[in-house]
Amino acid sequence: MSVTTTHQPSGFTKTGLGRLHDVLARHVDSGRIPGVVALVSRGGETHVEEIGTTHKDGGAPIGRDTIFRMASTSKPVSIAAAMVLLDECRLRLDDPVEPWLPELADRQVLRRIDSPLDDTVPARRPITVRDVLTSTFGLGMDMTVIGTPIMGAVFEAGITPNLPTPMPEPDEWMRRLGTLPLMYQPGERWQYQIASDLVGVLVARVTGQSFEAFLRERIFEPLGMKDTGFHVPADQIHRLPPLYAPDPVTGEFHVWDQAQGGRHSAPPAFPGGGGGLNSTADDYHAYFRMLLNHGVHDGQRILSRPAVELMTTNRLTPEQQATRDVMARENVHISFGQGQHGGWGLGMAVRTYRGDYASIGQFGWDGGAGTSTYADPDQQLIGILLTQVGSSNAYSVQLMHDFWTTLYQAVED
Repeated sequence: MSVTTTHQPSGFTKTGLGRLHDVLARHVDSGRIPGVVALVSRGGETHVEEIGTTHKDGGAPIGRDTIFRMASTSKPVSIAAAMVLLDECRLRLDDPVEPWLPELADRQVLRRIDSPLDDTVPARRPITVRDVLTSTFGLGMDMTVIGTPIMGAVFEAGITPNLPTPMPEPDEWMRRLGTLPLMYQPGERWQYQIASDLVGVLVARVTGQSFEAFLRERIFEPLGMKDTGFHVPADQIHRLPPLYAPDPVTGEFHVWDQAQGGRHSAPPAFPGGGGGLNSTADDYHAYFRMLLNHGVHDGQRILSRPAVELMTTNRLTPEQQATRDVMARENVHISFGQGQHGGWGLGMAVRTYRGDYASIGQFGWDGGAGTSTYADPDQQLIGILLTQVGSSNAYSVQLMHDFWTTLYQAVED
């Protein structure tokens, strides 16, 4: 267990940081979280907590340089590749995507969300870049309609992560996606996950580079994110803990993904912008600090100020928001309270109402592998919480909630 604090103008109270440590340690001491790394920064102060170990049965101490599977916290980072293309006018928000994604031309749309797959009407208009970037293109993961024909077809097609077999390479993934009707008309409703993976395919086809190569050239390397990528190299795999999935009923720990020989030990066939990145606390801190600084990092502009504002403010109309509201507010028994933010920007949640201790305008997202990353422009606050416990039960999500509740109390006004 260690604590690192870099002192410049104070942003936190000493008492508040002590309470933050105690709350994190309580979760580790409970045996439900083997280890946690938390990095928080405000103004000129950065504070890091490293508590516990990399393995359930002990192992090496968890540390600031531990590499974690970022899961859905990949979304706020991977979207930056598309923003570069918007800045350079290589993409326009309201252009149809068909020139690059011809598999999505001439879409059919279900008459009702529970309709058979052949009970469709023609799409009223083409899918646009805006639809993809805002996750409103018409298809997505919707846990509120499990059991409908379309959700069964989505799972059967293998176009979502975390299934027993990995997703196929991008061209085959697109072919399979193109066989499915849309759940909603383009632009009608927000839908989770699939659009974030689709962004990566769009970026690769526009640029002629792999999604990871473009991200590395334009985002990771300029920001010094040396440990961020879609797999962990063999000489660094010792820094990646196993990922645990506790039994939803008994809480017994099971290894969902080993480090050596696991899903993140070799380049994936599909580099998933929706959940495929691995990273560290310091790499993510550099990225979110760039966003708080309106797109500038160490004097170098990474993204334009308007691009950052577009990403980090709500992009959804009340009608588009309807599905997200249902997922967040009517399914807390499934989500353990995640998703209570209100809005969605590009690739990330944006708080539009004061539903907990966080400020309106806070942006970021959580990951199903036990990760939570947000920045708060009002408080000039960044928080990054990383564990190796998946959200198959409430353990890691409850830790997230307690982390944010305690962190906001540590702010020095």
